[in-house]
Parts: sequence; structure tokens; C-alpha cells
Amino acid sequence: MICFPNAKINIGLYVTGKRSDGFHNIETIFYPIPLNDALEAVGADESSFRQTGLMLNSADGDNLVMKAYALMSSIHDIPPLHIYLQKAIPPEAGLGGGSADAAFTLKLINELCNLQIPAGKLEKAAASLGADCPFFIRNKPVVATGKGNVFKPTGISLKNYLIYIVKPPVTVSTKEAYAMVKPRKPAFPLDKLASLPVTEWRNVLANDFERSIFEKYPVIGEIKNKLYALGAEYASMSGSGSAVYGLFKTAVPLNFPNCFVWKGMLR
Repeated sequence: MICFPNAKINIGLYVTGKRSDGFHNIETIFYPIPLNDALEAVGADESSFRQTGLMLNSADGDNLVMKAYALMSSIHDIPPLHIYLQKAIPPEAGLGGGSADAAFTLKLINELCNLQIPAGKLEKAAASLGADCPFFIRNKPVVATGKGNVFKPTGISLKNYLIYIVKPPVTVSTKEAYAMVKPRKPAFPLDKLASLPVTEWRNVLANDFERSIFEKYPVIGEIKNKLYALGAEYASMSGSGSAVYGLFKTAVPLNFPNCFVWKGMLR
């Protein structure tokens, strides 16, 4: 059985406070995009994992796919599986690729083994693997609060927008990003964003990580500025970086040497 874990972007991202559990409270919009990995699971005599495509900086046992398999095996009688992951979503980019792989592994095993676990319980299981993993269970646009695991539906639709993703060869760790940001109240209530045209988002939205990360890694800020110069209606760093996305109505030529570049149509 095969499935295709997809990436997400953050539309606005506010760090609103430090939590007693060591995490931070945030407010953001998660929006799924059709940049996909490929994940396949088949029955086997002995469990194994193989990954190709863009390489990850982790051992197989530390991979979120195998952590998701181990979690399901600890709760249910799961047969040995060979799991194959083809990576196309760049890691450490703020696009949620690892979280998507973990959540889709839970969903894939649920269907493959006919466990009939409801979405709510899968979300709880996903939460133990990562803060934004639960989003990928239902995989629909939401306003996310808490540590990124409390969801409220949003009426935002970016259907028929072209999205360009540009990621420079720069790594920004999540821990580093949070250490450089100062919590604050949201600059704009995200539950009201659906009432504004995309062309006005630039004037009201912010990603709280951008200021400090652009200072330390100027190339990321330069990409955002270039996307606007090329005609983007809205551009932003996604998550804590280092990928930047631009929303366009028409295609434009891109020239970002040494960067990961991807273009897709939003649904």
C-alpha cells in the first residue's frame, strides 16, 4: 500500500508565550500543499526501513516513520512491515515533511491492518510524535494554536494559486529559532484572515521568526524580497525556516542558484 505525505506552509506565525512544558504557544494557519513524499508499506518476514531521495540527518531508528511504526506496534498487533520512503520534501525547511511522514505512517498502518482507529485517536497518537503531526491526520487548512496542536477550521482558500518554494542550503534548527524570538501578542487575528484578499496579507501578517533569522541568515530574507520583486502577491518564510514561499497568479521564471526550487498549483 502506498500513500503520498504532503508538505504544509504557515500563513502567519506568532509566538505568543512560553509554556510550562518547555514548548511555546503559537498562533498560525497550516495550509497543505502538493509537494509530496512517497511512503509505501508491504508485509515482510522482518520489519525494515529504506529511504531514498533527499537524505535525512538521522539514523533509521530515529526516523519519525519508524517511531510511528513502533508506536502503533506498542498499542496494536502489527505484523512485520517493510517501509519505503522516497523523500522529496526538503528536511529542516519549515514545511513539516517529517511530521507528515509520521502522520501518514499512522494512517497507512491503520488502513493496511484494518485497525479502524478514528481520526481523533490518530491525532492523539500523532501528538506524541511531534507538535504539528496531528495536523496531517485530517490534512485540511486550520488555524492552529497551543503548541500547534489545537485546531479551528478556516475558510481560507488558495485554490488556483501558483506556489513557489525556495530553500537555500541553510539549516535553521527549531531550537535555535525559538531561542532568538521574543513572544508577543498576534499582530493580526488569523481567524479573520479569510475576509481579506491575498494582496493585503503583506500589510497585516508576520512570521515572528523572520526578523532574527533574516539577520543571522540574510540569504533567506533576500529570497523573500526577490519573490516579491518577481510579482508574488504574498511571500513568507514557512515555519521556522529555511524555506520561503511565494503565491503567484501567473508563472514567472525563477533563478535561485544552489537552492531547492519547487512549483505547484494549490487546491
